[in-house]
This record gives sequence, structure tokens and C-alpha cells, in this order.
Amino acid sequence: MLRGALLLLAAASVASCGNASPVAETKTPGPREVGVLTIEPQALATRLEAGEAIQLIDVRSAEEFAEGHIAGAINLPVDVFDPAKLPDAGGADLFLYCRSDRRSGIAAERLAEAKNATAVHMEGGILAWEEAGLPVKQ
Repeated sequence: MLRGALLLLAAASVASCGNASPVAETKTPGPREVGVLTIEPQALATRLEAGEAIQLIDVRSAEEFAEGHIAGAINLPVDVFDPAKLPDAGGADLFLYCRSDRRSGIAAERLAEAKNATAVHMEGGILAWEEAGLPVKQ
């Protein structure tokens, strides 16, 4: 009987450990950490309107860029995107975007790894920008 009670107690202990759910912690990279962050279109627009020093990099194709882009953006397609060859941003923060955010996410990962820093790209890409009613330059 004692053996049965010990087995039951051990099984209960193991079962209670299995029920503990892991806590997923979202952490924003600090100044010396490497990582990729996203920014929502409206938050980016607010920063641009405030006159913050921002360099926008559109990583879509030249054809997509010509169809419409965010004013002030430069076009560096993701297929030729090389963080080592980025133009000097003069201390401005770099923000990447593409059509939907897939390609800019890839470019942001390359940038973060190459510069050993945090890279930021726009969530939802220019589609989300336009959906928010924000201006596009042609």
C-alpha cells in the first residue's frame, strides 16, 4: 500500500510539472543587442511628421518602387541588398519596408547581423501604409 501511495505521489508530481505552461517573453533588443524589430505604419508616419532623422529604404524591385513609394525613400532591392554598401545615413535611423513585410524582414535580418545591431522594418509593408491612408509618392 505504501508503495502504491508513493507511485501515486510521484505520478502527481510529474503530471503537475507537465501542466506548467512555458511563459513566452517578448523582449525588445537593447542598444547592444542584435535583432529585428517592426514598426507600424502610423508610428513611422508620426516619426516622419515630427521631423526625426529617418532614412527609409524600400527593398522592392525598381518597377514596384516606380509605381509608388514613401516620400524620401531610396530603392535598394532585396536581391542586391548589401548592408556593407548602404549609403551613409548621416546618423539617421534606418527603416526598411517592402510590399508586405516579408522582403524587408529578410533585409532587416541581414542588416542586423552585418552591423551587429538592431534593424527595424515596417509591419505590413507599403500595403499597410496605403491601407492606413498614408501618402505614396509616384
